[in-house]
Parts: sequence; C-alpha cells; structure tokens
Amino acid sequence: MWSEIVFVVERDAVDAWSDALLEAGAASVQAEDADAESADEAPLFGEPGEPAPASGWLRTRLAALVDAGTDAQALLARAGAICAHDPPSRFESRPVPDQDWVRATQAQFAPIPVGRRLWITPSWHLPGEGGAPSPVRSIEGRHAIVLDPGLAFGTGSHPTTRLCLEWLDEHLRGGESVIDYGCGSGILAIAAARLGAARVCAIDIDTQALESARRNAAVNGVTLDIRATTDARPDPADVVVANILANPLRILAPLLSALVAPDGRLVLAGLLDRQASGIAACYPAIALEPWRSLDGWTCLAGVRRS
Repeated sequence: MWSEIVFVVERDAVDAWSDALLEAGAASVQAEDADAESADEAPLFGEPGEPAPASGWLRTRLAALVDAGTDAQALLARAGAICAHDPPSRFESRPVPDQDWVRATQAQFAPIPVGRRLWITPSWHLPGEGGAPSPVRSIEGRHAIVLDPGLAFGTGSHPTTRLCLEWLDEHLRGGESVIDYGCGSGILAIAAARLGAARVCAIDIDTQALESARRNAAVNGVTLDIRATTDARPDPADVVVANILANPLRILAPLLSALVAPDGRLVLAGLLDRQASGIAACYPAIALEPWRSLDGWTCLAGVRRS
C-alpha cells in the first residue's frame, strides 16, 4: 500500500524539492500545474518558432509517493533540511489504493463516435471476447478506426483532431485525393481512407510519427502513401488537411496552398479561436473561413480560388 504527500511550491523550488523528497525516501515525485483549469493556468511548452515560456509553472503541485504509514511531517522535515527550504505549512496526506494500473490507464481512452459515420476506438474496447479480428471494418454501422495511444499525436479525443474528423465525415463523398500534412498517428489519413478517398498521402517531419502511421494503417487495413517532409512532394490534392499549430501553419502557408488542387479545399486546425483570423490572412489563395469551434479551438476551411 502507498500514500501520497501533496503540497504546493513556487516555480524556483520545484527541482530542489523533487530531488530532496527522493533523497529523503519518496519512491517517486509527480509535478503538475497547481493552477490548472483556472485563469492562471500556464503553458509549459511554446509553439515551434516562438520564444519558449518561462521554465515551469508559476505554482507547482508536488505529489510524493511513499510507503503507507510514513510520517509525512517527518519526511517533509528531512527533505526541507536537504534542500534548505522550510517544510510546507500546509500539505495533504492521502492513501493510494492498489489497483490494476494498466486497466486504469486504458480507462482514460474510451470509444469515440464522430459525426454520422466514424467510430474511433482503442483496441481494448473492441467488441467480442478478446477483441474482434483485425482489421475491424465497422462498429454499430460506422466506419471503425482502431487506434491505441502512442508516441504520435492523434487519438481523436483532442478538440483539434475531432474538428478535422468531423469535417472529413461531413464533406468526403468518396473518390477524392487527400493529403494529411503533419499526420502524427495517421488518424485523419486513415479516416479519409475509411470514408472512401481514392488516394491518401500522409506526411510528417517526425520519424516516430511516420512509423506510427504505418503501423496504424496496417492495423486498420488501409493503404496510405506515407512520406517524410524531405521526400518528393505529392501531386496537389482535392483535400489538404493540416492539424498542427499556429506558427507552423503560418510558416507552411505557401507549401500547403500549393498542395491544394484548383477548386480543392484546405482544412487547418491546431488554432486557438483568437489565432484563426491571423492564420487565415496568411493564405490569400484560399478562401478560409472559421468552419467550427470546440473548447476554444477553431477549424478553418476554404476552397482554393481559381
């Protein structure tokens, strides 16, 4: 059995306290933003090409994992002496019940119906005893995409991914050529293939993402043209979708615009609502408009001007 000792420290003291707690006998130390889900929540990472935010959060909640029965006050006193800080005046000690940690982790990822035609599911939620045979073609009359969380971005749960999936669900009719630029796990490219696209190219700068996309395409029984950003450009496509971040979308505007065929459509996501108009202005050849917003994120979509 385990217990957790939880308290809040200022930004400059996080490393010292974390090291001291481990030296004093903690099995592990977890750090998280003490102001998460509030107006004071702070980003830990900046966008590529932009200055990084200040290192760490303004206030950090530390949770030290210790043996059940550990004297929390004594351990904090030992750790404080090691790092030359006064022990916290306020802390919480709470039990951590034993459980199936693999199952608990998997429980965070549930099947997600998207739009009218798609169903995103981790492999451990497949119907049938022991999981259905792979590849799974449909679940409850929807096109199934089987995708487990991994190193590459894209499980369907993030608002930006969901917005792109919803756009594809509502607009693809079959036979289109599609480019997924910044494909990550390959979820959008796989969805396009499931929805009947005739040719789907998935592109990414990250070799781990490309490997993830290959693996997920095989699991789902779809054929993707998977390329690194250093490979030859594909032919312009009827639909180009890019779910990245604002600054890369700004830098990539000439390239992404060129990848859209005449009268083709461009779909951009990874944008906060306040960033949408500025990014749209970077694409004069495309009539980009906000298509839909979700939880503070906007998806832009538009047709290439003739």
